[in-house]
Amino acid sequence: MPRYFNNPSGLELKDKIRFLSDPAAYPHAPEGVEAIETHMSWVFLAGDRVYKLKKPVKYPFLDFRTLEKRKQDVLDEIRLNRRLSPDVYFGTRTLCQAEDGSLLLNGRGTIVDWLVEMQRLPEDRTLQSLMAVDKVAPEDIGRVVEVLASFYRSLPPADISADALIGRFEDEHRETAAVLSDPMMEMDSYRVSAVLKEFDASFDVARPMLRDRLAAGRIVEGHGDLRPEHIFLTNPIEIIDCLEFSQRLRMLDPFEEITFLGLEAAQMGAGWVQGALYAGLSDALQDSVPPALMAFYWRYRALLRARLALVHLSETRVRKPEKWRPQARHYISLAEEAEVRTRPPAGR
Repeated sequence: MPRYFNNPSGLELKDKIRFLSDPAAYPHAPEGVEAIETHMSWVFLAGDRVYKLKKPVKYPFLDFRTLEKRKQDVLDEIRLNRRLSPDVYFGTRTLCQAEDGSLLLNGRGTIVDWLVEMQRLPEDRTLQSLMAVDKVAPEDIGRVVEVLASFYRSLPPADISADALIGRFEDEHRETAAVLSDPMMEMDSYRVSAVLKEFDASFDVARPMLRDRLAAGRIVEGHGDLRPEHIFLTNPIEIIDCLEFSQRLRMLDPFEEITFLGLEAAQMGAGWVQGALYAGLSDALQDSVPPALMAFYWRYRALLRARLALVHLSETRVRKPEKWRPQARHYISLAEEAEVRTRPPAGR
């Protein structure tokens, strides 16, 4: 559950939202502004631009309570996302308060917050949107793999110990198990118990494999949140919204990353994408992963996504409350199918 903190200037978050929702706030004079609330930010769609304002919140995994911390996250978001979309992220913008108390975007006065300014990309070209209308072809996934493979090849091996790598899975799954097992979440306790036991057995098998992947230099600082809504099948392909607030969660195996993307595609009914991603990345990187490790990655991500769906029900103000339990159950079903879903394509 987030905790909100007011700005020392006396301004409240609602004042900033009100200002940034007004087209007159922007120097390029958009015809209108659409404000969208996310878990950690407010996003303002202003004509051909997007502005992102971090909420002054604290979660177990991030702390945006102070102006300085929000500034640092804005800088990190731009730096990290320019690795895959250098022309989309224009830079930082300031929200300032003049002496008369009025607000100005990138103007003179006291800085009261920091924003990311981005190019607005066509929503109907996201992988998510195109999957929803069954308009994603194998060659589209091939283009995505080309971009990702080039990205992964450019990255040095992660500077992380084996204990730290394995500890990331242990810590995250401990929280996952607690949430899925919480009676307040109203999950099928027998089914949850069975899938958690399957995960534990899979993890025991995967531990030495994870150490081997690290020793081989295969763990890198990747994107961290590779979902279909973050991939735009434009020309060139753009991949945005990496997980900027935690380097620890970005330290991963490229095959874990594409397994997450394959899982999200399967959640939308495009189960064939996982095999195409694996085959393409394996060829591009001249690398392969044992089937048992791929199944572990799938289980881990599916159960994590089930947990994150249920966490919405703990919010002070639950958006779309009818959505989260069915979504969590669907991810649990996908976790139960790990071996089948991650079976290497024929001949691999």
